[in-house]
Amino acid sequence: MPNFTFLHAADLHLDSPLRGLDPEAPRERIRDATRQALVRLVDTALERRVGFVLLAGDLYDGAQKDWRCGQFLVQQLTRLTRDGIEIVAIRGNHDAESLLSAKLAVPGMMGSAAAETRLLKALPVAVHGQSFATKAVRDNLAEAYPRAVPERFNIGLLHTACGLGGHENYAPCSIEDLTRHGYDYWALGHVHARAVLSQDPWIVFPGVLQGRHINEEGDKGATLVTVEGGRVKSAEHLSLDVLRWARLEVNLFGAPSIEAMLDRVRMALNEVVMLSDGRMLALRLHLFGACPIHAELVQSPEATLQNIRAAAQETASQDELWIEDVRIETTSPGIENLREQPGVIGALITALERPATIDPGLMEFIKDQMKRTGELLDPSHPLHALMRGEVPAALEAQARALVIGELAK
Repeated sequence: MPNFTFLHAADLHLDSPLRGLDPEAPRERIRDATRQALVRLVDTALERRVGFVLLAGDLYDGAQKDWRCGQFLVQQLTRLTRDGIEIVAIRGNHDAESLLSAKLAVPGMMGSAAAETRLLKALPVAVHGQSFATKAVRDNLAEAYPRAVPERFNIGLLHTACGLGGHENYAPCSIEDLTRHGYDYWALGHVHARAVLSQDPWIVFPGVLQGRHINEEGDKGATLVTVEGGRVKSAEHLSLDVLRWARLEVNLFGAPSIEAMLDRVRMALNEVVMLSDGRMLALRLHLFGACPIHAELVQSPEATLQNIRAAAQETASQDELWIEDVRIETTSPGIENLREQPGVIGALITALERPATIDPGLMEFIKDQMKRTGELLDPSHPLHALMRGEVPAALEAQARALVIGELAK
């Protein structure tokens, strides 16, 4: 069997809608990132002369109706097929929602009626897979995948959570379900964080191709698989994102003034920009530590955010760096003394540090509002947390800090 390489990618989420961004965000740059990551994927496949490319579902993002999005996908994939690089793709749960997925022919797309086997033309490789027919596939699709084809390198292509939490449990299966097929590699999609579940056989989630919000922070891309002597030699992560989301902690312990705070922020920003490898950074800053300016910071969080955004412009252009948000988690230097005071102040500080609860009447109001507008809200919107009976941590921390800041004066 000849040696070869292939690229395994998933969860492109092309033209993912922007939710929860403030009006100052570089919206077009962020929105275009998913497309540019696809361009980098195709460029990399061509430059490295891989044998083929696997796409494990969620090429689109939900009920996508813009035909230009579909045409862009086809245009990029056709660059591969014209150069002799085969593509095998399946639809995931988001693709099953999409009008484009149903109407527009995508190179290498597998069907959804049943699991099938695709024998590649240029290499002794058999790819077994099945697209989602509907958004919520609750059956274990892997059970019906075909047997391994003798004398070929066998790959299972599947969109599934495979028992990992944090995602809808679509096409549920276990590592044991996959292993018993005797395939050499399982190319999975759906889980947005890269994960290698097994190396015998290799079972890999490459993660989302391009992070789309702060909860998809860090290095994103695809997996380059090298096969030698009919066995996987390596499954290497390739960074293909063009914009990176990250959280940055800045210790303000003892900072005596706003300018001192900004000096520390500038120093921290300089360090992360130097390590960004030319990518645009979307940063969420977490300010922590006991400092005399605690009350000033929490009493005007908008002023704190705008001051830090202005300082960021001194570090890098908006095309290189954008401050997505600032979370103020500082404390007053005198909090310990306040807690130990007898009487009302000490009791109040102790009460403020207990987990917050939600008034039943407010809870009913929230439920009524969610029935009307819940589907329009971003999953990270505080109302979703309130519906679960949780007070959003950021709101709770801000309210607590404001009261403590006043007591500490």
